[in-house]
Formats: sequence, structure tokens, C-alpha cells
Amino acid sequence: MIFTLLTLFPSIFESPLNESLVKKAKDKGLLSFNIINIRDFTEDIHRTCDDAPYGGGAGMVMKVEPIYQAMQQVNAHFGRPHYILLTPGGRTFDQETATRFSRRPHLGLVCGRYEGVDERVLSLVDEELSLGDYVLSGGEAAALVVIDAVARLVPGVIGNETSSIDESFKEPLLEYPQYTRPQTFMEMEVPAVLLSGNHEEIRRWRRKESIRRTILRRPDLLEHFEPTDEDRRLIREIMEEVSEA
Repeated sequence: MIFTLLTLFPSIFESPLNESLVKKAKDKGLLSFNIINIRDFTEDIHRTCDDAPYGGGAGMVMKVEPIYQAMQQVNAHFGRPHYILLTPGGRTFDQETATRFSRRPHLGLVCGRYEGVDERVLSLVDEELSLGDYVLSGGEAAALVVIDAVARLVPGVIGNETSSIDESFKEPLLEYPQYTRPQTFMEMEVPAVLLSGNHEEIRRWRRKESIRRTILRRPDLLEHFEPTDEDRRLIREIMEEVSEA
């Protein structure tokens, strides 16, 4: 899978893309990255990529021409990717979107900066994406989040393929609690069921704790949860336990 990054600050990507799973996937040829400096497509000596907004106001706005020229070169050299503008005005990124992106062979992530981009850039991209309702200094941090979430869904990137299947947000439930050695730490014990060797009881416990954690921490996720008959029984047990606590 190819990620093409259009940015004013290419050095931001140097370390994150050369560490951990991403680096291993690059070394295996599963992922590749094109980092495009938008400043290389300016026409003035100062390499100007921003200007004051028409109509006045605070801050500066990224110009459309350098972004357009950068995209033209990307299209010519690497083939046109699915372009995504990282901006607070986009739809919120979620696991469903990450899965959809992972099925595309080439993503182009356009990193906004300053007060945003010239509105005409929107006509050049395929969709707009936001990480959430907060402000970042630029789209680079958001791009790294998208890369991490999408890359781990590309076949072969994660060694244990079942690992990504069981993680939070594969369905609208949080992941169940995890434990490892030591068995006892500061008088806190690993739940006995996990030491029992009974795989069916472990599966049931994990499912119940996943539902419990979601009810208590992220009840908003349950709006899209479609429980099975077993899930309904577990929910009744959880609610009885909560009322008795």
C-alpha cells in the first residue's frame, strides 16, 4: 500500500515512519511512502505557500496553486491516489473509515496548516477528514494517526492476524481487560478464570467484560451495537451486578 503525504513540514514524518510496525512493514515492501514538500511547487524566491485571507481576518491561509501543482506531480509520477484533506471540517475518523481506506492501494494525505486551506482545494480532493473536535497545529499529526490505524489493517503488517480482529472498535465495543505476568502484583490478582484453561469460560468472561467496560465507559457506542442472545443475557447479569454494588 502506498501513502503519499503532501506537507509543508516533511521532516515531521522522518522518525515516526522509521519505527516499530511501520518500519517493519516498509522493510517487507508492504508499505511505501512518498513525502512531498508543497514548498517545492511555489514560484517565488521565498517559497510562499500561504497568504492573507480575502475579506480580512486573523491568520494566514494555504494557497491553492502549490497544492494543485504538487498533486499534479504526484498523479504523473505515482498515479492518482485517493486524496484526503486533513481538516477540522471533515467527517470524524473512525475504525470503519480506517478499514475502508485499507482496501485502497494508494492514499494521498493533504496536511493543512495555519487557518486552513483555500476553499478551492476541496474541489481537488476526494474527501475531508477530522480526528475530532479539537485543534491541532497542522494535519501532520492527524496524518500519522491515519497511517497507523490504516497500516495495521493491511494484510501482513501485523504478525498475528487475529490480534487486529480482537481489538477495540472492530465492533462497537471496547476491548476486554488484558493481563500478563506476574500473577500477583501489589495484592492485585489476575482473574481466576484466565488461569483456568477453560477456553469457553475465558471467551464468555472476555465478552462480558468487553460489554461491561463499554456500558460504563463509552455507552454512546452501544447505539450501534447489535447484541446476540448471549450478549443480552450478559447485559442482564452486568446490570444486576451493578445494581447490587
